[in-house]
Amino acid sequence: MSLVGSYVALSKPLVAALPVLLLAWLRFGIGVLAMPHWLRKPPGEPPMTPTTQKLVFLESFLGNFLFSICMLYGVSMTSAVSAGVILASIPAVVALMSWLFLREHISLRIWAAIACAALGIGLLASEGPQRVAQDSSLWGNALVFGAVVCEAAYAVIGKKLTGALSAKRITALINLWGFALMTPMGLYLALHFDFGGVAVSIWLLLLFYALAASVGTVWLWMTGLKSVPAAKAGVFTVMLPISAALVGVLVLGETLRGLQLLAFGIALFGLLLATLPARRLAAAARVSSGNDR
Repeated sequence: MSLVGSYVALSKPLVAALPVLLLAWLRFGIGVLAMPHWLRKPPGEPPMTPTTQKLVFLESFLGNFLFSICMLYGVSMTSAVSAGVILASIPAVVALMSWLFLREHISLRIWAAIACAALGIGLLASEGPQRVAQDSSLWGNALVFGAVVCEAAYAVIGKKLTGALSAKRITALINLWGFALMTPMGLYLALHFDFGGVAVSIWLLLLFYALAASVGTVWLWMTGLKSVPAAKAGVFTVMLPISAALVGVLVLGETLRGLQLLAFGIALFGLLLATLPARRLAAAARVSSGNDR
């Protein structure tokens, strides 16, 4: 989620240099070139059932195709602060969907962590409501919220897929579907675009964006989902707006003020609240195991 936040922030200069749909197509294309060997079925993995095949398609359609369109267009049409506030709703939406579709039990501690995530990022909006209102676009905000719903669906469907497929194969398959879905629009734009006018720095940024968005973050997320409930994993999506803001400060030259630091502290406390019990249980188990020996 930290990587996702970083490339969401860095997509600003990419969107300024490349059409959104062409950018998304190039991202998936680079991903296809980076991991063809991950498409092979590993030994011992059962063949995909029709249900699994449908889930793979939905994971790509919602989590890759629609998420990319909603996020890239949304970020280009609204302010960074507004986008951050809307993205703070991801943990709650993931928890709601995991309860509805996976029947996961959501403890009070996880709900408290979700509340910290929303409160922490929500504080960012209180620092300049007039400026936010002036910079915001209704359509841009709606698209960012659409990306929130897509991201939540991505977490819930991914949890089901990790029970049937390896993390590497899920990563490669959903990227391949994303490339196929984006090819008609991307190819059309590529035939009418002047690639010679794109700076070398933009190409390097595109390479990072593609490898992070299509390979690194997906593999990390699917690997984690094998052992973490979707609702708890959703708490970690708070790192998306946090890292996006930090990249804005460290790379794009934006300023970070006291209230923003407080907001980040509250959000990070929510992460600690969600994960500390598991760590204590693991530590207790290790102590017990050592005593048995």
